[in-house]
Amino acid sequence: MSEQIAFADVLEAAEQLDIEAQADLVAILSRRLAQGGRERVAATVAQARLEFAAGQCPAMAPAEIVREAQS
Repeated sequence: MSEQIAFADVLEAAEQLDIEAQADLVAILSRRLAQGGRERVAATVAQARLEFAAGQCPAMAPAEIVREAQS
């Protein structure tokens, strides 16, 4: 990856864009953030499935999972 750009520099550059380009930038960033979130969830699920297949976690009823998550 190339050299990091300071947040303030990115913000200043975005402010130089016209309104349409700013809206496009927001939409693109929003989609990329959502995609990153989906990828993190998918990775977590894949890891959990591997752990379950390896016998590293017991099977549980949904109510048990909820109780454990709330404790």
